[in-house]
Amino acid sequence: MKVHISVVIPAHNEEKYIKRCIDSIKDADSVFPGNTEIIVVCNRCTDHTADIAKENGAIVRFNEDRCIAKVRNEGISAAKGKIIVTIDADNRMTKGTLREIYSLLRTGKYIGGGAPIRFERYSFPLWCNDIMCRISFAITGLYCGIFWAEKETFDQIGGFAGKKAMEDVATAKLLRKYGKKHGRKYTTLRKNYLINSTRKYYDLGDWLYFKLIFKNMGTFLKALLGDRSGLDKLLDDMFYDYK
Repeated sequence: MKVHISVVIPAHNEEKYIKRCIDSIKDADSVFPGNTEIIVVCNRCTDHTADIAKENGAIVRFNEDRCIAKVRNEGISAAKGKIIVTIDADNRMTKGTLREIYSLLRTGKYIGGGAPIRFERYSFPLWCNDIMCRISFAITGLYCGIFWAEKETFDQIGGFAGKKAMEDVATAKLLRKYGKKHGRKYTTLRKNYLINSTRKYYDLGDWLYFKLIFKNMGTFLKALLGDRSGLDKLLDDMFYDYK
C-alpha cells in the first residue's frame, strides 16, 4: 500500500492522551482520499504509551534524547509517506486537516506550513494567550502547531532544528527560507486548526506562561548572556520531565 501522508507524534508518557490524538488523525484520514500512516515516537516513556499506540494502529519508534527536535526527526526518518505532518501527543487535529494539507501542497505554491491554534477550552487568561499567539503568527507568518511539508523538503533542511526549545519557530524559519529559494511560500491552514491541549493549565493554572515569563525573567536574561543552566532546567521541568 502506497503511503501518501505520514503523521509523526512525539510522546513522553502520554497514555492519557495518545488515543484521542490518534483518533483525531483517523477521523481526518476518513475524508482524505489517500493513505495515512501514524508514527508515535516514544521518548523515555515509563507508562503504557507504546502499548496504547500499537493497539490503535500506530507504528511505534523509540528515542531517548532530551530534545524534541531529535524525537520528531526520528519519526521523519522512519516515515514512508511523501508528505510529513507532525502533531504533539496531547493535541488533536480537525477533520479536514489532512485533506487540506494535501490540496495545498498539490498546488505547487507552498513549501509547507503550520496551523492556527485553538485551545480546547477557554478562560480570560487563555483568551489572552490565544490573542497573543494570533498576533505573533500574523506579524511573523511563522505558524507552528501542526507542521507539514514534503519529506524531501524536511530532508533538504536537515529536519527539525536541533534545539531544546523554540525549535518550532527555528524550523518554520528554515522552511520559509528554503521555500523562498524555490519560489514557494510558507503558509498556514485556512479551514482547519490545531486543538491545543490545556492539561498544563489545569495542573498549574491558566496564567501559567505569563507567570513563567515574569518569574523567570532573570533566567532568560542569563541565557541571553550565555548561561543556559537555569533555562535548561526550566525546559526539562516544563517539557521533558513533565508528567
